Amino acid sequence: MSSEYQTTETLDVTGQSCPMPVVKTKQAIDDLEAGDVLEVVATDSGSMSDIQGWAEGTDGVTLLEQVTDADQYIHYVEKTAE
Repeated sequence: MSSEYQTTETLDVTGQSCPMPVVKTKQAIDDLEAGDVLEVVATDSGSMSDIQGWAEGTDGVTLLEQVTDADQYIHYVEKTAE
C-alpha cells in the first residue's frame, strides 16, 4: 500500500465521510513541518475529489498522489511551506 514517498505521519480517517477527511487532513498538515508528507487513508470515495480540490486551493500544500487500494483511498499530501 505504501508508495515511494517517505511519509512523516499517517492519518486514518476510515469510516468518516465528507467533510471530515478534509477537515482532519488540514488539522494534521497544520501540525507538520515544511517538507513533511502526510499519508491519508480514507474509505469515502468522495475524498478523492475533496482532498484534491482542497490541496489545489490551499497554499503551502501539494497533493503528490492518490491511490485506490480495494475499498481504501490513499492520499499523499506534502506540506511545502509553513
